Amino acid sequence: MSLTALALAVLLAQSPASLAVAEPTHDRVDVAYDELSAGRAQDALRKLEAAGAPKSDDPATLINLGAAYVANGQTEKALASYRAAVNSPERYDLQLADGTWADSRFAARRALGQLLRANAQASR
Repeated sequence: MSLTALALAVLLAQSPASLAVAEPTHDRVDVAYDELSAGRAQDALRKLEAAGAPKSDDPATLINLGAAYVANGQTEKALASYRAAVNSPERYDLQLADGTWADSRFAARRALGQLLRANAQASR
């Protein structure tokens, strides 16, 4: 199994945080949830990059950008996006793909950890 397929399988199967939907107190941001959940990662990546997601401080945007990068085989960019989400000055609860809620930093750490573990397993 390729690294990309393995990482994507890990993120989608075990980390609903990678498909988070924001519920912040400020205006809603389109985090490409529909595209990611439909398996259209390339469309999600185009949408997020066009909206300036790589320079965003919004945790949900950065988490989903990371998921789109993973699905498109851009592991280093995914790691950077997840780390930016962990370190974002913004913090709020996210509704995850499974309907549960989690703190944005927890969700970002979880996605980051799973990607790091997938990379470690793939390199063995």
